[in-house]
Amino acid sequence: MGGSTFWIGPLLNNIYHSIKRHFFLTLHIAVWGILGSFLVGLFVSVIRHYRVPVFSQLATAYIELSRNTPLLIQLFFLYFGLPRIGIVLSSEVCATVGLIFLGGSYMAESFRSGLEAVSQTQHEIGLAIGLTPFQVFRYVVLPQATAVALPSFSANVIFLIKETSVFSAVALADLMYVAKDLIGLYYETDIALAMLVVAYLIMLLPISLVFSWIERRLRHAGFGNTSTLSGK
Repeated sequence: MGGSTFWIGPLLNNIYHSIKRHFFLTLHIAVWGILGSFLVGLFVSVIRHYRVPVFSQLATAYIELSRNTPLLIQLFFLYFGLPRIGIVLSSEVCATVGLIFLGGSYMAESFRSGLEAVSQTQHEIGLAIGLTPFQVFRYVVLPQATAVALPSFSANVIFLIKETSVFSAVALADLMYVAKDLIGLYYETDIALAMLVVAYLIMLLPISLVFSWIERRLRHAGFGNTSTLSGK
């Protein structure tokens, strides 16, 4: 019994520190990937919403390609395909770019749904009071569109964080990679998987709660009300 206790203590400590170290690596890549997704999504949604010639068709093609191919295939292309034409990217860069490429299309559709919820009357009123088209978009349209699309943003953020579990396919030591490594090293499947689940809960649960809190605050303030946005 004493020998078993002597073994379990260091084992749990090793597993904990390994999970902790790779938890922050996964979180770091997820944060940059999600921020990049928001920027790409906003840019693409504006192009599609205002139907910019040529670029609108390219944006649509990007969304269809991104949403209809698995992240794993996109990562394989970045990590194994690009070196064939002389472009070599590290595992971390591949993971970040892949997450941005996938997430940008989902964020673009979220932004576009919010933009389309804002009526043309809102644009006209903004122009009538002397705002420039850019100011109308920045101060009138975008805040309301963001409020409408917030639930979709929340779902997309959680979805993208969960997608980080495939990064191990390109030799990135993320949470899933280290969990499989620990299982092979110590044969303690239950402990490793339990800590993996806890790590993802620690990452995802606060995000879910924060987005829910923001949604309640916006509804209380009257933002995102479709009857208001339609000018009724």
